[in-house]
Amino acid sequence: MINRVRAAISDHPPDTTLAFGSEGIGVPSLGEDHPALLVIAMTQHFLIVVALVLAIPATTGIRAEESIRDSVTFYASFDEQLQGDFGGGPLAVSTRSDDPDRKGQYVVTPGFPRSAFRIVPNGGKHGGALEAAKVLPNRGRLFFPAKGNIAFAPTGWSSSVSFWLSTNPDTMLKSRYCDPIQITQKRAADGALWIDFPDTKPRDLRLGAFTSLGPGEQPVEESDPAAPLIHVRKIGFQEDEWHHIVMTWRNVDSGKPDSTVALWIDGRRVGELTKRNIAMKWDIGQTGIYVAVGLIGRLDELAVFDRELTGSEIGLLHRKAALLSGLGMR
Repeated sequence: MINRVRAAISDHPPDTTLAFGSEGIGVPSLGEDHPALLVIAMTQHFLIVVALVLAIPATTGIRAEESIRDSVTFYASFDEQLQGDFGGGPLAVSTRSDDPDRKGQYVVTPGFPRSAFRIVPNGGKHGGALEAAKVLPNRGRLFFPAKGNIAFAPTGWSSSVSFWLSTNPDTMLKSRYCDPIQITQKRAADGALWIDFPDTKPRDLRLGAFTSLGPGEQPVEESDPAAPLIHVRKIGFQEDEWHHIVMTWRNVDSGKPDSTVALWIDGRRVGELTKRNIAMKWDIGQTGIYVAVGLIGRLDELAVFDRELTGSEIGLLHRKAALLSGLGMR
């Protein structure tokens, strides 16, 4: 519209009136042969209005992309290596498994089993991808340390996690549960945020946001209608498809019933938990960002943000899978 205003001003002398209608700038009002539109004299006042319009800072696509990139606290492109590209904490991946000799204890090993995981060059939504070929024994799982890579605050915080996923949960998954992403210090029902495919037939997709448990406290049963779960029934993903999944949360650990958690799939919000008192109460140094737990398939473009992304920003990430590419290279 601004360019049309400039063109109209340059094409007509100062005593010419410009026609405006509901569709924006029209044509000069020059007589009976032209449409009768609302006319506004091109006066000093009109020029001031135009100047003000030109001075309003627009939120351009470039600025929106910069805002998203500036909010990233951890990013793994999986283009060339199974490690993070960018973050405020450690970028190397480790493997955690149950200790077979000590119940309730874990064994942590730097790196990852190459028999189960590999990077597939040019096999992702953008560039390479992490491919999981088999389920690890002893409930083994990959993780990135959360400290420095998540904007956790014990008095209240907000964040988002975004990733692309390619799998057929009904034909490819071998375990009862598969968590493409799980962030926790302890376990899924005790201070954890996660996305999973449970053992339903056909498989559902769920978001879980389970608050931390106190001493002797029992977790909410997943079958309880009050359980902090978002269900997408019979998700129906196919192995030759890529789907963009985002979970966002606001005011977690605030100590008030004002927490909001939302699930987005392919740029569309599909569920939301509101007015909850959700608290992780993590020891952040003991917390992990667990990825591809029980997954058979591919995962790509994993990112964690220091705030709740807006719907328009999530839509932009969905449309531009390469938006975060290059983070960590500068």
